[in-house]
Amino acid sequence: MNIIDFGMACSLGTSKEDIWRGLLLGDASGVVRKVFYDMERYIALIDGEHRNINYISDLALESIAPAIEKVISKFGKTRVAVLNGTCYKGSNATINALKIYRETGKFPSDCKFEVLQADYPAKFIAKKFGIEGITLSHSTACASSVSAIISAKKMFEAGICDAAIVGGEDVISNSIMLGFSALEAVSPDICNPFSANRSGITLGEGAAFFLLTNRDEFSFDSRIVGIGESADASHMTAPSESGEGAKKAMTFALADAGLKSDDIDYLNLHGTGTKLNDAMESIAVSSIFPDTLPVSSTKPLTGHVLGAAGALELAFCCLALSSKNTEKFLPPHIWDGVFDPALPHLNFVSKGAKCNKLKYCMSNSFAFGGYNASVIAEGS
Repeated sequence: MNIIDFGMACSLGTSKEDIWRGLLLGDASGVVRKVFYDMERYIALIDGEHRNINYISDLALESIAPAIEKVISKFGKTRVAVLNGTCYKGSNATINALKIYRETGKFPSDCKFEVLQADYPAKFIAKKFGIEGITLSHSTACASSVSAIISAKKMFEAGICDAAIVGGEDVISNSIMLGFSALEAVSPDICNPFSANRSGITLGEGAAFFLLTNRDEFSFDSRIVGIGESADASHMTAPSESGEGAKKAMTFALADAGLKSDDIDYLNLHGTGTKLNDAMESIAVSSIFPDTLPVSSTKPLTGHVLGAAGALELAFCCLALSSKNTEKFLPPHIWDGVFDPALPHLNFVSKGAKCNKLKYCMSNSFAFGGYNASVIAEGS
């Protein structure tokens, strides 16, 4: 699948230039402390403010809107799809509406039931661009936007569409923070993936979208060449400790791309900072790849943007693969540097690190329910 263009919005910024600069600097200034009920936790926000889900989508789509209009003009409104992935849709808005109802006995006038519907963000995007093709919403927890990418591949193969807006978005509400806190999954500090001192995730808000096609009418700087998915379903929230499901997803992605493990030049880890996730991912990665493979988790800089994480971190891979990255810099792994002796050795990228060859990048996304997905992007 050719990537015509892609756009993002996260705590690092809303332009490719700002986000890439922030990644390379290891800039965590967008991760701020906020109070949730009686808890004070770090959260990664855009401009330090909570946003509604459509606002975040708009920010990410703004830079690629001209390309979307050109694609619609070329293929027609019915031949462009919207494939969206998200976890929580408008939950923040509905909780605020319930608060007002309890105080006044009435819901606010702008409270609409459609905000609760799973396809609410996808319909917003389709309406924004006047798209009349297939519109789908995907909700496979923290791999939702990767599920959308997988759907795009299947639809192109079936001839259902010629192009697709593919990605996802998510926001944070009190209920989300309380839910993850009840699971004892939220770190009191900025997350510290793969460290012996790691203590959980940092939540974040963000969005990322790709404009994809399987046609050759438009130029592109990178493309998606391999996708793998699996479902170990060993637990409702915890991953399989063996890492077997994650290993299958990565292995399937390599096979789909026709690549060997030593063809991959950089791996963006799911790397949430929880004890179990980091342990199983390091086991899976070390069982497939040489210990010299550069790897990093970018979640200490963006937080875990949940359903949008897969698309956002694949976009980071595409920034690394961009022809503009002439010096072949890689996104660094920001942590305290304390290796966990219980985990297999991984080659974490330090700030300012470069690589000799940068053609293929892989990104991992692992989700509640045992869903695992890996995507491989190739630079031009």
